[in-house]
Amino acid sequence: MLVHSRTGKWTAWALFGLLFVPLFALPLLVIVVASFSTHWSGAFPSGPTTAHYTAAVRGESLQALTTSLVTAVTASLVALTVGTWAALTAAAMGKRGRRMLDALFMLPVAVPSVVVGLAVLVAFSQPPVLLNGTRWIVILAHTVLVTAFAHQSVSAAIRRLDPMYEQAAASLGARPSYVLLRVKLPLLLPSLNAAAGLCFALSMGELSATMMLYPPDWLPLPVLIFTATDRGSLFTGSALAVVLMAATLLALLAVSRIRTRASFR
Repeated sequence: MLVHSRTGKWTAWALFGLLFVPLFALPLLVIVVASFSTHWSGAFPSGPTTAHYTAAVRGESLQALTTSLVTAVTASLVALTVGTWAALTAAAMGKRGRRMLDALFMLPVAVPSVVVGLAVLVAFSQPPVLLNGTRWIVILAHTVLVTAFAHQSVSAAIRRLDPMYEQAAASLGARPSYVLLRVKLPLLLPSLNAAAGLCFALSMGELSATMMLYPPDWLPLPVLIFTATDRGSLFTGSALAVVLMAATLLALLAVSRIRTRASFR
């Protein structure tokens, strides 16, 4: 609802602050403060230090961050490709076929991710496709979990496209492949970038399915954070969580810059 009066605007901002700060900003701020601390003193952490970050950017922690980045980028690219192809296919199908395809892609997010992890583990632990114990089973699980979001995002963008652009290109003799590559996909570029950013962020933070699948040589950062806090290393886990947040936000900022430029093309 639009608020036009000065009193109403201040009231809206006050309500926003009362709801946003305790529910969203404060827990993240506590994590940041804890990452620079060595112990709890009463209700707040104390003992300023940067030693946790020294450990968080080297050795096993750095390898885990690299693993998460590689997994997220790979899963996002595959999910974006498959999701875009499915969305374009669904747009050319009838209403019933489109609903069936939408339901198929939404199925993995309609069940807990741990169920998806178990399904992938059972399906790919025997020949002819044996992925258990390799990095590819983790990447596959992440891809399955995030493809639905890419598909839904691109499908919504396709429905908003003005068909006049395609009709104009076709009336000038453009082949369907040319219309797709030079007309339709450029118009979808902002939505494709947004879908890629969403898939990347979801993959970077995925834990439940990953815990069931990761091999010892492919340890993502969320699993390392969980194991650190499970051992009682709360402050080390907090530093790792801040590194994970920073890496994800930087990647999303880069994607946002690309999306902004694409919107003005």
